[in-house]
Amino acid sequence: MSAGTRMDRIRSALLAAFPDAVITVQDDSHLHAGHAGAATGRGHFSVRVMSAAFEGLPLLARHRAVYTALDALMQTDIHALAIDARPPG
Repeated sequence: MSAGTRMDRIRSALLAAFPDAVITVQDDSHLHAGHAGAATGRGHFSVRVMSAAFEGLPLLARHRAVYTALDALMQTDIHALAIDARPPG
């Protein structure tokens, strides 16, 4: 995986999968300090991905596409992920 912060790596992976996307990544880890999942060192993140690739897809398919794009990071960097994935407009 490339160098940079976790947020940089998340953004890069999403842009690789959705090149036209407008992406916002937020680190929510501080809100979960002391949470059992935080003990792994992986973080809690929120992402907003707006891409034409989501046009006509149901919510579950959009979320699956985001999880697929972030698969490797789900194993190393991300403990929990809140997703807002939608087409433009």
